[in-house]
Amino acid sequence: MRFITLAIFLCGHLVTTASTHAADEPAKVLKHIVMYKFHDKLTAAQVEEVVDAFSKMTKQIDTVIGYEHGTNVSQEMKSEGFTHVFVVTFPDEAGRAAYLKHPAHDTYVAL
Repeated sequence: MRFITLAIFLCGHLVTTASTHAADEPAKVLKHIVMYKFHDKLTAAQVEEVVDAFSKMTKQIDTVIGYEHGTNVSQEMKSEGFTHVFVVTFPDEAGRAAYLKHPAHDTYVAL
């Protein structure tokens, strides 16, 4: 199955400050945000296949220090059809660069 042809997606990046227990400066991390708008012709099982593949990919890449995903539950009606979001956290830009070049990422994107 080719996931890219089955969905429209947007990517963004956000540098955030993470709270730490140390007295040092708070640690900064880089968050890679991917939002999906799946084509109407996909079944729930096909959408779940994409979600599972994305989750599996993040576990294969050691520069991923955090991963979250979920569906839109907003009542504001401003999502423009985007239903799923994936947030992948890296310690820094080098971690994200390693993720983007990793064979597991290439395999996921090529599906």
